[in-house]
Amino acid sequence: MNSGMKNLRLSVYVILSVLLIGFPFTAHTQTKRTFQDCVKFANELGKERLCSFATAEGDQPHVRIFSMWFADDKGFYFQTESVKAVYKQLKKNNKVELCFYNPNVGPPGGTVMRVTGKVEFLDDPALKSKVFTDRPYLKNVGIKGPEDPLLAIFRVSSGEAYFWTFPDSMKEAQLERIKF
Repeated sequence: MNSGMKNLRLSVYVILSVLLIGFPFTAHTQTKRTFQDCVKFANELGKERLCSFATAEGDQPHVRIFSMWFADDKGFYFQTESVKAVYKQLKKNNKVELCFYNPNVGPPGGTVMRVTGKVEFLDDPALKSKVFTDRPYLKNVGIKGPEDPLLAIFRVSSGEAYFWTFPDSMKEAQLERIKF
């Protein structure tokens, strides 16, 4: 193999390494984070604020993409319908895990925020009116209004979160957990 071909292969290897695992020669260190950093990260994911949302039914995990409504100092808020499987799973077992991903934050490969916590259902008329105003498409799925028993609001109100990047791959157990 000539030296030009070797250089090309090395260049391809370095480019793929940077794209897949981050620049291999740059150390990445995490800074001390607070729950407010978690709230900000979740709220800045764009209009839909998508996350992976895991529940369990018996010993079977169930994961789906969920659109978080908003986050504040009391937790991460969601809305669902009371006839859905996720609602029934949460009523039986309120433990969840969420995974938020932003490819544009942090080192190459982006940043993940994982949240493990417990859900509490909220029967708050003001919140139900707000979700109906913020998400007018709820009418299209059959919810007639804020007082409709199909409308269920819940939040992940306690637990822990941590941030993860590709440079953190081999030290996940050492990453700082943020209690809330």
